[in-house]
Amino acid sequence: MIVVGVDGSVTARAAVEWAVNDAFRMKEPLRIVHAVDRSPYHIARFPSASLPDTLLREGQRILREALALARERRPEVEVTTADIEGAPAEVLREQARDATEIVLGSRGRGGFAGALLGSVSTHVAGRVHCPVVVVRDDHRPVLWEIVVGVDDSPQSAPALAYAFRQAEARGSVLRVLHAWQLPVHAFAPEVVYGMDEARTAQYQVVRDRLETFRKDYPEVTVVEDVQQGQPVQRLTDASARADLLVVGSHGHGALGAMLLGSVSRGVLHHVRCPVAIVRQ
Repeated sequence: MIVVGVDGSVTARAAVEWAVNDAFRMKEPLRIVHAVDRSPYHIARFPSASLPDTLLREGQRILREALALARERRPEVEVTTADIEGAPAEVLREQARDATEIVLGSRGRGGFAGALLGSVSTHVAGRVHCPVVVVRDDHRPVLWEIVVGVDDSPQSAPALAYAFRQAEARGSVLRVLHAWQLPVHAFAPEVVYGMDEARTAQYQVVRDRLETFRKDYPEVTVVEDVQQGQPVQRLTDASARADLLVVGSHGHGALGAMLLGSVSRGVLHHVRCPVAIVRQ
């Protein structure tokens, strides 16, 4: 089951469209969830008996609109809705227990607003077992390419597995991007002499990661893309020509600065396509 969080914002609408299309591709049911967070209004000095009812009515309206959108886009998909009381991150973590994927808009205004690049990304993407997809509100033409970032650690495997499944379902090319940086003393004679060997070793990193997946997904066209440079910048650049960017939430080596740290602050702020965060 795919779960999408909605709050009535423009990006939440984009998230619903993305989620229902993915549910169609993956042959999964879709659950649309709205969080009713009363906590900001529980102020003893300023009680408001009508406010909770107002929140509930607004939540039902948001869910009705999201349901109508999902059915309009993909009437074949089984869709259910849920209005759940609680803080957005807590609601999503609970929903993730039964989910194969969580989908969110990059910004919002209500239940799932919570500045995705802050509390929601930190407390959901880093703590649930399923992939978390962040969707922006800009509509882009289909480019038929998915980009996945890999590093030199085994923790790249879950991100690769997700990316291969997406590429197979979409009939897209999969670009496997490995960014590596020069050593600190890059211009020392002995380092310069060994640069060709270093580049060869980086290509081998990618081939080693892909060996098993190539056998499991023979129909997927794979582009090995090894670049020298800062990983966040290389991933951001690659996102301009992609329908989806997939990154792991933990790793060592090239993407070693945990996704929910520097990579999230860099990639999620500047990326030009939806991003799937796949935890180890």
